[in-house]
Amino acid sequence: MTTNAPGVRPANPCFSSGPCAKRPGWTPTVLKDAALGRSHRAKLGKARLKLAIDLTREALGVPADYRIGVTPGSDTGAVEMALWTLLGARGVDILAWESFGEGWVTDVVKQLKLKDVRTLKAPYGELPDLKQVNFDNDVVFTWNGTTSGVRVPNGDWIAADRKGLTICDATSAAFAQNLDWPKLDVVTFSWQKVLGGEAAHEMHILSPRAAERLESYTPPWPLPKLFRLTKGGKLTEGFFDGETINTPSMLCVEDYIDALQWAKALGGLKALIARADSNAKAIADWVARTPWIDFLAKAPETRSNTSVCLKVVDSAVAALPLDGQAAFAKGIASALEKEKVAFDIGSYRDAPPGLRIWCGATVETADVEALTRWLDHAFALEKMKLAKAA
Repeated sequence: MTTNAPGVRPANPCFSSGPCAKRPGWTPTVLKDAALGRSHRAKLGKARLKLAIDLTREALGVPADYRIGVTPGSDTGAVEMALWTLLGARGVDILAWESFGEGWVTDVVKQLKLKDVRTLKAPYGELPDLKQVNFDNDVVFTWNGTTSGVRVPNGDWIAADRKGLTICDATSAAFAQNLDWPKLDVVTFSWQKVLGGEAAHEMHILSPRAAERLESYTPPWPLPKLFRLTKGGKLTEGFFDGETINTPSMLCVEDYIDALQWAKALGGLKALIARADSNAKAIADWVARTPWIDFLAKAPETRSNTSVCLKVVDSAVAALPLDGQAAFAKGIASALEKEKVAFDIGSYRDAPPGLRIWCGATVETADVEALTRWLDHAFALEKMKLAKAA
């Protein structure tokens, strides 16, 4: 870059939306007590898995009668476990406003081939009309759209007296947004998001209503072993005490425990939300004073405080064809990556061209503020290139 580059760099350039930045102060030494070379079914392994479950319950305020288990396949595997084991007993409403919601539509319509399905869609930047949801059906939705930066504002739209189950993909919301537990029957999230854990593992949380469905309903399709949560018509209770279906990485388990203990020492959920909100505010303040950038999310109350998605609205860039707009945004992201100022801030491959900046609790606000100055700098350089090419 040029000699006019900002003088202050983010101390941590990791702004990826998953796997996300490790917690402040993290070093590999925090993993020294991991139960390596031991069976996860041994007393020590089960104890560490149970600790991860108990700390998760404490950190998120999960009700005592909700069950929590560790499953493989990151958040995708957890959502698919819920879809394949629970759906089919009722009609289904699926909400989709970004790529992962679209993926759940594909699972239900094209893989499970359910017939009684309503899909409520909205374009990137918007939510579907939540008033149209039929809670006599099972409802599948994403609390926070990781690839669109659009979240539901709260759980008020969910019927308390619903007949169907609510299945919520909360992977980029858990630990950064208040989840309305009485309104949620299945909640899933991966370790790699707000707490900066490692990939390939996640949490599967079931309400008593969801547990009852599992024991009273058998899907008509074959279930892979990794999805089976019942035996002989009864819930496999050991799964929710640390007896995982698969073999988890005890190194990743230890890393997740470390993140949960950091969160507890910080002040728990309230402190985690405050950190994410502070980071998102730093972006919002910059957007408010910067004419070339705007949020992808149209309504302020639906803007994510974790996966903040942005679009370039400069008139010269907006006049470019879509591939030109994508190239311009990619140029900004690539320039900052080359300078080791910000890694992985390009928009998701299926999303509109732009930038995506992770603002979860493991990110420091000072780093976000420093990043905004570099974004302005990179934009100016790309704009100069555009003018020369004209």
